[in-house]
Amino acid sequence: MKSQVLRKKFFDFFVRHGHEKVASSSLIPAQDPTLLFANAGMNQFKDVFLGKEKRSYKRAVTIQKCVRAGGKHNDLDNVGFTQRHLTFFEMMGNFSFGDYFKKEAIRYAWDFLTQEVNFDQKDLYVTVHHSDDEAFDIWHNEIGVPKDKIFRLGADNFWQMGDTGPCGPCTEIFVDRTSKYGCGKVDCSPACGCDRFIEVWNNVFMQFDRQSDGTDVPLKQTGVDTGMGLERLTMLLQKGDSVFDTDLFKPIFDKIEGLTGLKYQSATPDIKAAFNVLGDHIRSSTFLISDGCAPANDGRGYVLRKIIRRAALFTQKLTDKNIFPQLSLVVIEHMKESYPELVMQKDRVLAVLQTEVERFAENLIRGKRMLQEQMDNAKKEKIISGAQTFMLYDTYGFPIEVTELIAGEHGFTIDKIGFEKYMEEQRQRSGKKMKGAEGGLCFTESISTKFTGYESLSESSKIIALAIEQEVVDSVAAGQECWIVAEKTPFYVECGGQVNDQGVIIFGKESAELLDLKKIDGAILLKIKAPVSLNVGDAITMQVDEFWRKHTMKNHTATHLLQAALQHFFGKQVKQAGSIVTRDYLRFDYTHHQALTAEQIKQVENLVNQKIWENIPVVIKNTTYKEAVDQGVIAFFGDKYNPDSVRAIIIGDYSKELCGGTHVSATGEIGLFKIIEEVALAAGQRRIVAYTGAKALAEFQQDFTVIKQLCQDLKIKPEQIVESVQQLQHKIKELGKDVQSLKKAQLVQQIPLWIQGIKNIHDIPYLFLTVTGYEAEGLRDIGQLLNQKKPGFYFLLQKEGDKWIFAAMIDKALSAKINLKKLQAILAEHGLRGGGSPTALQGAGIDIAVNIDDIVQSFLAHL
Repeated sequence: MKSQVLRKKFFDFFVRHGHEKVASSSLIPAQDPTLLFANAGMNQFKDVFLGKEKRSYKRAVTIQKCVRAGGKHNDLDNVGFTQRHLTFFEMMGNFSFGDYFKKEAIRYAWDFLTQEVNFDQKDLYVTVHHSDDEAFDIWHNEIGVPKDKIFRLGADNFWQMGDTGPCGPCTEIFVDRTSKYGCGKVDCSPACGCDRFIEVWNNVFMQFDRQSDGTDVPLKQTGVDTGMGLERLTMLLQKGDSVFDTDLFKPIFDKIEGLTGLKYQSATPDIKAAFNVLGDHIRSSTFLISDGCAPANDGRGYVLRKIIRRAALFTQKLTDKNIFPQLSLVVIEHMKESYPELVMQKDRVLAVLQTEVERFAENLIRGKRMLQEQMDNAKKEKIISGAQTFMLYDTYGFPIEVTELIAGEHGFTIDKIGFEKYMEEQRQRSGKKMKGAEGGLCFTESISTKFTGYESLSESSKIIALAIEQEVVDSVAAGQECWIVAEKTPFYVECGGQVNDQGVIIFGKESAELLDLKKIDGAILLKIKAPVSLNVGDAITMQVDEFWRKHTMKNHTATHLLQAALQHFFGKQVKQAGSIVTRDYLRFDYTHHQALTAEQIKQVENLVNQKIWENIPVVIKNTTYKEAVDQGVIAFFGDKYNPDSVRAIIIGDYSKELCGGTHVSATGEIGLFKIIEEVALAAGQRRIVAYTGAKALAEFQQDFTVIKQLCQDLKIKPEQIVESVQQLQHKIKELGKDVQSLKKAQLVQQIPLWIQGIKNIHDIPYLFLTVTGYEAEGLRDIGQLLNQKKPGFYFLLQKEGDKWIFAAMIDKALSAKINLKKLQAILAEHGLRGGGSPTALQGAGIDIAVNIDDIVQSFLAHL
């Protein structure tokens, strides 16, 4: 049975049984910090299971694209070497939200497998959680599975999406592939874990909400979450030995064979593993990039980088060419029917893969050489230290998994604990220490806030809750910092890129500045320093800073105009990849594979300003997600939407976006739009920073003032400025060359005088010079000229502002006798840090409390 036929059968079966067909969500979870990527079909229904969100349906069926390559669910290291592990897979799922439960879910699973795709009942085995008598009885009494084919298991039959969130016991269906596979033991069963019994269906019975402290709180309504891997099911139906022996991978492998001349079926195990790794990783990379992910040094981008670089290492076993783009095209062509967004993002996907693989190839050569040196120096211990592993990560971009892979091929292990210590130190230095999920404060369901800021910038209400730090209290003393919750508030909490409002809260005759805002479930928390003692029930008045809000609104609406302009000129494949909307500026990240030219930036600005000057009304429409999409409304990156209630921002026929932010009533209120920066963030991802309104006008006025002054000073017309500046730059460059020539001529005269000061230490001609007026390059020139006149060891030191710069040069004939690396380490102990080659060392330092000449002479004396 072909995989496409299987997809259709699955959807049709559950639609016949009253399930709503729901499209796969993005691999990038919407506003969920607990997940790196969508890793199960239930991710997009998490809030439905928690009771925080309601849908118009109680039953759903999906085929969800998933990635498991980081966090709790991480199959990366297994991919390529097992029969069933993948980083990217498609999860077939049926769901019940407070509707049917165990009895119906088990029946649906059994009927689909035995009637729709015709598995033989004698080949099917079942597991249940050891505590789940109800599921055991349903399988035996209702379905008729013999007791000796039902196994009670422990932790493996309790499923949770992440460290926190919906979870519950599960029941799984296994297919017996006979003793041809697996461990070969007579008593082998689904509890064994070998490849004989393959799990094909997992019914999770959602009963609990796991808290951060590990406790399980019963959910208000029970639910069902099914997980069934399309790749595994296809493997079993197509009688393949592994998931790679299916029509899902055959087009990719055919292309690899055509590009490399190798044959998969007749290949050696290590070559087959390389095919498998590349086949899987090209799928996960293609889908992640198409959903807006970009390679980076942290977070989701780092996982994507690991996947690409791991694939690049295995590809070297097959070819020395970059074949990623060609393989990605195969994935796009083969999967476009199910995921049409792949076609829209094709150019970006190919550009990112091309750039990332080429960049890694450059670092790979140098990094491998460095790693080989480290392994040569650690032949006895067979361990690569944490410091060395971190250096490869920090300098050459080697993810720890890549270093571990290369080292493992040579029989080495790596010090992961030591590596993590260095990583944590780096996070501390860069101020990027990982933050945990919001915790501590917990309110009852009755504590919720109505947001009224769309209609008004002022609101009178009463306090319904108070908190100090993480403790809910009934009263707060004057002078204490606290969080207050009101029944209603006009203050907008940061969301969708728009930053928090600013303003004041009035308590009778006293007032307090708003210090911070945050949202916990349905409650909006306002942080203040209490000007008077406060109690639950007190009346308050809240006033949003009008200047702040109105200018933020201008920038927010302008991001919508900008998004539409980018798509107008460069296609619908341009997607928002993040944004920041403040009072002073807007920052818009978007997916695009190349920089905008000056002319293209001008075209985008012109179109946005044209729409501003047309003064188009900004219409707010509350509707359903389906109706909005049918009307051409698009969603913003990273936002989460309730399918039954969304807020559409409609600007004529020009821009239609789903957005919860605040906006102007007509585009004319924006006044003016000016792009001030367009830069690259990562391969296939770029950023635009822009001003609107008065800020944009001030930018124009400043530019005009500068241009006018330049015209007066240079006695030229405005259109001549660029040419005149270029001519001045050329003159400066020529004058610089003249200065260097004079300095070199001066050096030629100075060299004989300096040579007279040479002394011999251990038969090594040595000279220490303190000079002034040279750059680092000039110090090297002096050392080279001295070595040409008299081969020896020359150390030059110069004060430059508040730091010292140095250069140490030796003749090649002395490199076997003088180890500059040892000198480098000694100098570092005294504040001079640098690097170089076996014949040259250079660097700098600030606080030097010793005589460097004495240090160097001592070093030479002990050779």
